[in-house]
Amino acid sequence: MNKPTKTTGFLLVIIGATCWGVGGTVSQRLFQEHAVEVDWLVTVRLLIAGLLLLLVQSLKKGSAEVFAVWKNKKAGTQLVIFGLLGMLAVQYTYMASIHHGNAAVATLLQYLAPVMIIIYLLVRRLTVLTGKDTITAVLALTGCFFLLTNGSLSALAVPAPAVIWGVLSGAALAFYTLYAVPLLKQFNSLVVVGWAMIIGGGALSFIHPPWQIDIAAFTPEMYAYLFFIVIFGTMIAFWFYIESLQSLAPQETSLLGSLEPLSAVFTMVLWLGEPFGGLQWFGTVCIIGMTFLLAFSNKTSLPEEKNVKKSRQAG
Repeated sequence: MNKPTKTTGFLLVIIGATCWGVGGTVSQRLFQEHAVEVDWLVTVRLLIAGLLLLLVQSLKKGSAEVFAVWKNKKAGTQLVIFGLLGMLAVQYTYMASIHHGNAAVATLLQYLAPVMIIIYLLVRRLTVLTGKDTITAVLALTGCFFLLTNGSLSALAVPAPAVIWGVLSGAALAFYTLYAVPLLKQFNSLVVVGWAMIIGGGALSFIHPPWQIDIAAFTPEMYAYLFFIVIFGTMIAFWFYIESLQSLAPQETSLLGSLEPLSAVFTMVLWLGEPFGGLQWFGTVCIIGMTFLLAFSNKTSLPEEKNVKKSRQAG
């Protein structure tokens, strides 16, 4: 198969990043307007999207490659850990943050993950602190302060549970990114993430079986939202983003990936009519500025840093 052109790569990452951000807002609508439970949505989203990703890989490369990971005992164990503590943790904490707050805050707080990874690498002495790293961390922390407080120290602009779940989402994404490195070196990313989704969704099924819901109460609008979340907000978002890496440099995909929080913010404000204060917009600009600096970093990316970009659309 021919390598995609750079133009195709740009289109893929733009569509993928936008779908992920809008998917968060659609999830918020399901939580607020239709009282859909977080556990149920995460379970269904993971199981269906995971099966579809494996189906895509099977059609592209054959079923043998899809099941090869289970022939290696060590890799299989790593995949189970990755599915539970990585994939499931990222998905659940992100959705819980949306449920208690809104899609914009949840998406933006996930962008603390690169800063957390920098701190981890510094502690492990796998990198050195640069001026750009310092500026990036300051931008992220400043942005979060204004995003969450709107400039007021007396109260948070979003509920405390949303903040807690959002920060946990960033931490889960950092773990997800770093832990996935050895698996991604051995197996195709669609295989790794597809199985991780099934493992995470399967585990959550024991807590909230996906079939225990009153399907008869679903409206056509709810089905449409669910379809968008699973197909576009999960499967297409991840698949297109990964495909774009075949023809774009990592800094290009990272820069265009900033459309995720942008699309979440704008759809939340324009579609859901959520209020967003002036200083919260300033916080948004700071955090998006952080992603721009990360995108244009001059130092050579470590394997862990490169996989921040690969892993972002599965959370």
